[in-house]
Amino acid sequence: MSGRGGRVGLSTFLIGGGWDGTAVAAVYGPFVRAAAARAAGRAPRIGCVVLDEGDGPAQFARYEPVLRAAGDCAPVPVLVPLGGRFAPAAVLDGVNGVDGLLVCGGLTPAYQEAFAADAASTASLLAERGVPYAGFSAGAALAARDAVVGGWRADGVAVCPEDAGEDLDEVAVRPGLGLVPFAVDVHAAQWGTLPRLAAAVAAGRVERGVALDEDTVAEVAAGTGEDGGAVVRVAGLGRAHTVHRAADGAGVLVRSYGAGASFTVSG
Repeated sequence: MSGRGGRVGLSTFLIGGGWDGTAVAAVYGPFVRAAAARAAGRAPRIGCVVLDEGDGPAQFARYEPVLRAAGDCAPVPVLVPLGGRFAPAAVLDGVNGVDGLLVCGGLTPAYQEAFAADAASTASLLAERGVPYAGFSAGAALAARDAVVGGWRADGVAVCPEDAGEDLDEVAVRPGLGLVPFAVDVHAAQWGTLPRLAAAVAAGRVERGVALDEDTVAEVAAGTGEDGGAVVRVAGLGRAHTVHRAADGAGVLVRSYGAGASFTVSG
């Protein structure tokens, strides 16, 4: 697999959704430890970006105990009103900047819209300040350069359940943050979204992708592969499924990796 994107030397953590409490340490622990390494001796401040549709504090309250259970940390809410914009400098810069950024779940197209205007500056500040990024469900999809944000039909043909469409009809690919060199889909086994990602790759909408089951994390370490690519390590209860076009251009190839496995996305 080959592609562009990713931040050399800084890991990105992609979580496929899910709330199984037995997976907390495996799924969130690596991210909390990365934030703690940046905090250098104090409990890391982890900004939790929640798209606030009127229940923002209640949504933050779901993530706070999970993060605390994964390690010593201080989660802080970053509530972005529906239709509003994420302000990267206010969260990532200055003395009050966070040590880790978790972009939470919800309506993926709305998250993409909240980050779109300042996507480049968000990615730049994360890299410059050495702040690890974790994305849960919508936040994981957003980490890609070309983000699959929803839809359940490709050219009018159903490719996944309508309930997984994120209020969109046709499969939609929109600009993301460019933190990882592949598209990301989530809830793969539980929502049946792997065929959606396969359809996007087969149509050339995205070059390659990784679909994640729930309660599963893919830790992406950019620039650490032998050819300068990204090494991806899988942990948690489910699997990560890679999708890329076959060498002869006829269809796509899918490979699945369970906990403890790793693979490389070439640079």
